[in-house]
Amino acid sequence: MRKPAVALFALAFALLGPGVLAAQEPRSAVVLTLEEAVAMALRQNPFHMASQEKVDQARAGVRQAASGFLPTLAAQGTNTLDEKLFVLEFPSMTGGTQRISVDFTKDYQMALAFSMPLFAGGRLTAGYKQAQYGLKASREAVRLSEQETVFEVKRAFYGYLLAREFSAVADEALALAEKFRENVKNLHAVGMASKFDLLRSEVQVANLKPQAIRARNSVEVAALGLKTVVGLGLDAAIEVRGELAAPPLEPGSQGVIEEAMAQRPELRQLDYQQLMARQSLRIARGSLLPTLAVGGTYSIWGDAMNFRRGTWQNYYTINLSLSLNIFDGFLSRAQAGQAKAAIREIQWTRKGLSEAIAFEVRQAVLNNTQARETLVSQEKNVEQAREAVRIAELNYSEGLATNLDVMTAQVALSQARTNHSQALYDCVISQAQLEKAVGRSRSESRSN
Repeated sequence: MRKPAVALFALAFALLGPGVLAAQEPRSAVVLTLEEAVAMALRQNPFHMASQEKVDQARAGVRQAASGFLPTLAAQGTNTLDEKLFVLEFPSMTGGTQRISVDFTKDYQMALAFSMPLFAGGRLTAGYKQAQYGLKASREAVRLSEQETVFEVKRAFYGYLLAREFSAVADEALALAEKFRENVKNLHAVGMASKFDLLRSEVQVANLKPQAIRARNSVEVAALGLKTVVGLGLDAAIEVRGELAAPPLEPGSQGVIEEAMAQRPELRQLDYQQLMARQSLRIARGSLLPTLAVGGTYSIWGDAMNFRRGTWQNYYTINLSLSLNIFDGFLSRAQAGQAKAAIREIQWTRKGLSEAIAFEVRQAVLNNTQARETLVSQEKNVEQAREAVRIAELNYSEGLATNLDVMTAQVALSQARTNHSQALYDCVISQAQLEKAVGRSRSESRSN
């Protein structure tokens, strides 16, 4: 009786066991370098993906504008369900009048009509050019979104590295304090350290523990921010690989403003918007010109839905139509004035944006220079502070330094490491800000 049950259990385990074991296995962490994080964000960041949809919309707008040059063909069928007949009255030869009902309509009518514009006052051409400029402007919007996304990824990535460095600094400070506390405790046990020194070392350890906890929490928060930017779920496990390092120094900052004026997508967008506004002005002026079109209609009708010979009758017409807008209530004039005002608005906006970009580039250059100079001043500071801690601890063991001297040296080491990490972060972020201010694309930024 047991063998069937055992067999069923073995079969169930064979079918479900691998799935259960696979479900219990921990998910592998997503490895993120800076380049991989940028590439993932450009594939998955929802805001950047939304900006790319504008290009498809603009392409559809170009196809819509091009359709105006093509002929249109339409078919129509009518089935008359009920009608009121015409009644004609004729004088009767016997006196009075005679009424006759006449059916002038057919129960079934079908028509095929086409139309093709020959001349529309330049409105079709202007509309097509306007759509093309709109497509180019949408591509510049995508390029702007790419630059902003890349910058946000760099800020989140380097922010995570900075938080990790701060956490390491806090852990090292706590470890040094705990090691010194044990040293003071051993010295106190043999009568070489006072109770006051022991209490002060224990207080120092207690004060550093909350800082280490906050630093580790900051790392988790920075990881959440990085996952949000690259388009990963907040529950996804990640492994960030990289370190804060100063980027190579560029040959010089000459010509960066001219480069920004030529490369910034915001300025290119305004240029295309100005061209679009000029085409709107041409459309408004073109509405005052005559339009010429050719069209035709082929119709058949009959009283019965069958295809016997002689049941259906047909006719066709070919027309050349000319229309001229004599008075439109000053609509065209108002549209032209609106287009002119839009052109002037864009010109003023571009002037102001150019000045703002020049200021942004100059500020980015100054910030980058300041960050590099600060980093140089902090290069040897960490080594000197670490050596000072070693000397202070050694002197304390020999009775040549006080407890306060050791703690002061440890605080100075933590501050030096913090300043050095912050200087590295400021250096890489200022470089990223400079690249964004100049308007360099991802490939140009990678080559520098």
